[in-house]
Amino acid sequence: MFASLTALLFLPISTLAQSSSPTILCIAGQCLSGYSNTTIGTTLTNPGSENILLLPATYNTNTNPQLLHDALTSSSATLSPSAGFNASKPISLPLTVALQPGVSFYANRLYSGSAAFTPLASKQNTSTAVTASSFAVSSNAWVALEAGASNRVVIWNSVPDVAQLPIQGSLSLLDIQSSACTPSCSTAGVCSASGTCQCQTGFNGTSCETCASGFFGPTCQPCPANCTTCDEGITGTGRCLVPTVTNAPSTCNCKSGVCGVNGSCTCTPGFTTGSDGTQCSTCLPGFFLDSTGNCQVCQLGCTQCSDGTGQCTSCASGFTQDSIDKTKCDPAPSVTTSNQVCPDGSFANGASCSVCSSACQTCNGGTSNDCIICATGTFSNNGSCVSVNNVGVCSGTNLVADNTKHECDTCGPNCTKCQIPGFNGASIASQKQCTGCLPGFFLSNGTCVSSCPSGTTVSSQDNLTCIACDASCTSCSGSSTFCLTCANNQLASKGQCVSTCPSATFSSAGACLSCHPDCSSCNGGSFNQCTSCPADRPVLINGRCLPTCASTQFFDATTGQCQSCDSSCESCSAAGPSSCLSCASATQKLQAGTCVAANCLSTSNVVAGLGACLSDLVVTTAAAGQAPIPTVSGINSTTVVNRGRGLQWWEILLMALGCAFIFLAVIWCFRRRQQKKRQAKYNANMKAGIYTPTYGRGWRWKLVHWVRSLFTRKGKLAPTTTTTTEYSPAPASFLAMHDDPDPTYRSAARAPADNFGGWRWKLIRWGEKFFGHPPSQRVPAAPRTIVHLGPLNDSDMDVARKLRAAEEAHASVPARPARDVDMVRLIESYNRPLTPGAPGRYAQVPLHDVDAEERSLSDGGSRMSAQSLYSQMTRAPRRVPDPRQPVKKDLGSRFDASAFSAPDYKGTRRGAGDPF
Repeated sequence: MFASLTALLFLPISTLAQSSSPTILCIAGQCLSGYSNTTIGTTLTNPGSENILLLPATYNTNTNPQLLHDALTSSSATLSPSAGFNASKPISLPLTVALQPGVSFYANRLYSGSAAFTPLASKQNTSTAVTASSFAVSSNAWVALEAGASNRVVIWNSVPDVAQLPIQGSLSLLDIQSSACTPSCSTAGVCSASGTCQCQTGFNGTSCETCASGFFGPTCQPCPANCTTCDEGITGTGRCLVPTVTNAPSTCNCKSGVCGVNGSCTCTPGFTTGSDGTQCSTCLPGFFLDSTGNCQVCQLGCTQCSDGTGQCTSCASGFTQDSIDKTKCDPAPSVTTSNQVCPDGSFANGASCSVCSSACQTCNGGTSNDCIICATGTFSNNGSCVSVNNVGVCSGTNLVADNTKHECDTCGPNCTKCQIPGFNGASIASQKQCTGCLPGFFLSNGTCVSSCPSGTTVSSQDNLTCIACDASCTSCSGSSTFCLTCANNQLASKGQCVSTCPSATFSSAGACLSCHPDCSSCNGGSFNQCTSCPADRPVLINGRCLPTCASTQFFDATTGQCQSCDSSCESCSAAGPSSCLSCASATQKLQAGTCVAANCLSTSNVVAGLGACLSDLVVTTAAAGQAPIPTVSGINSTTVVNRGRGLQWWEILLMALGCAFIFLAVIWCFRRRQQKKRQAKYNANMKAGIYTPTYGRGWRWKLVHWVRSLFTRKGKLAPTTTTTTEYSPAPASFLAMHDDPDPTYRSAARAPADNFGGWRWKLIRWGEKFFGHPPSQRVPAAPRTIVHLGPLNDSDMDVARKLRAAEEAHASVPARPARDVDMVRLIESYNRPLTPGAPGRYAQVPLHDVDAEERSLSDGGSRMSAQSLYSQMTRAPRRVPDPRQPVKKDLGSRFDASAFSAPDYKGTRRGAGDPF
């Protein structure tokens, strides 16, 4: 780590060498021109102008001076960053010039000379000598230096001159970390600039405080090879708990067998594939499953026996089940034809007994395949007699001889091979000892077990045999002498039995376990259970060992606690005003560990984050033999930003009016187009003989009616007064326009009201024009009219005319809407179809083409010589002759003079002023 510092080891320390030509150094708000060798920051280059060195700061469009503003906003400007700085391409404002997370070391003081950058993403194991004369520290980072033999100093801020630090001796770099992590990282972690801990291999956790799975010990080393699970964790011993099993039965769907390379399974004797497809899970015929999970052979003569008990359920031919021992099948006596029972070693052969084969002890035939019990020293196996060796293993098999069954039987559960040491005719089955186990099982006292019993451990030599621990151990691991727990109240420490735990360990369950690597001593294995701390993490707070105090504190080795710095110090190495590492005031700088007045030229503050004045970095007066410093235009001028002129109020008004005009023009064009479409549709319907009104429907007409109701005051437009009205014929132009056969009616119906010229009706008319409707001819609140009928002895024609005039006057009064409704229903019934859904005989003409107030229910039909009612309503002549009506005698016309005799008329009057 810190390989980038190697180049600095051979750089000579010298005073600040000035550049051979003038340069410009800038911070946000000030620029100076002169001679300088400072290299920290980013060089701003513009063709045809002076190069500008931008020191760490944030620059925007308003940054002074004008020279800097013009350079930053130039389209041809480029950036050349020094070591540890980034360049944005193209330049975008605001521009932040800042050191990347880490430390940049400079060969000379005041950040000049050759530079080497060391990022945060590294970890120090050994100290590295530092010969730099100045160094810059990024924000939220700290640097741990070793001054002399054992003085550890933490630097939080940039140092413009190492010689001014209050420390003695050579410097060595110990650590570089970010302070952005909360809580801080443990020894195995490095805090990144993003605030997360980056862990070393094997470590895990938010602060890298624990071991990852499969790792153990203070250094989190991996578990032993061929070990699936070990005693893992920071306090783990690494003891193998679950060894890796090669060719385990479960890997090939096998239960009691050994898996092969191609997925097949070689079953232990007595097993076969079960009905569910699992290999080696069921006993073969002639075997039964005992309580230990092993398949044992059935007794001689028994071809099938029950699992668990071994009772025979099927005997071979010539055998019968034993009446006492149900696990046996007894052979039938061998009887000759002369009823002679043959003794053992012979069999019935006709009328005599013949001797069995020499391979048989008893038989039912003369060959060696007819043996019931094999001869001494041999045992039955699949109907044949086989020999055994000196440990009882049947020849050519992995079975062992059973003197009780006289057969070769299986070894036992999870056992692939077995033997009976010193086998003879008196040996019994319980003397069997396994010599091989299924994968995943271990040999312990002649049996196969899943784990070694207490006081034993798996031998590290064969990883199969359980061996006993040493007498000094109550438990061990790997070997008999590596103790995990000890006898006689002693403690196990690293496999040895001791009376007390050594340093950096703690006692737990009879063993000495290692402390967390952050701690020197502890009372538990966690990283927050420290009781003392190592030198690289000296600060003990709430059980944790931390590498540093807060930035405004220092670690007091005498008290072992963090103490506050002097008020003049921003950071310090000890108490008092002469131990400052950086100054708290922006008007002071460090000199021999003390903060003194900076006395900066042209400004009162030091450069933020650098601890030096801008005038300290630039020599503004040319020395002898140097070229004079040129005058730079705009270096002292306040920035003037040219912004676009805003719009004047009248410009905004014109734009709004123009937009409104365009909007109204679009609406007008759209309305005209819709009017043409409606007119074309109306003309087509009229040619087809169907009258369709062009207005009175749709949302626009509803809006017009709403405006009328909003601005019309009932009873005020036409005052309710009783007047006498004389009717006169309407003008000819009016009749021609409306095609009305009754000039008297129209002239009366369209008599204007007193207030029709007001602003409300002008607004209504404007709305009608805007939405394309014809002008309204509404008569608001017509006055009640009294018609004088004259003397009772007038002629019949005069009486009829006066009655007709009274009828029309009554129809024009809106106070009687019920009769209007009745008359409308009566008229509409002429056009109603006879059956629902069937069209009428004649085209229906709606009555709402004229306003309700203008509608006359008597038209010209009340005249004595008028057309038929159909012609009056539809304004079309009848297509068939008028039907003849039966004439009743003694019944005059409705308007006959005889119908209006003085006595009759007086009797029909309803009241004064109302002839109906």
